[in-house]
Amino acid sequence: MPKRLRLTRRPNIAMSEDGYRKLRALAAEAGLDEGEFLSFLFEHWGSVINDEKFVARLRVFNSELDERKR
Repeated sequence: MPKRLRLTRRPNIAMSEDGYRKLRALAAEAGLDEGEFLSFLFEHWGSVINDEKFVARLRVFNSELDERKR
């Protein structure tokens, strides 16, 4: 029997407008709300993320972060 999805954690997060628009679009495409989509993404992280590309993109993001905050 599948585990019941209970959304018991409600973190207060800050996102860029671009990031939030992408989250909403991906969730809508999947037929989920934003919380359900984030739960799916993090529960299945290893199978939906390419580790090498993720690390490379994270490095670029971190290097641009100070400038983006201005």
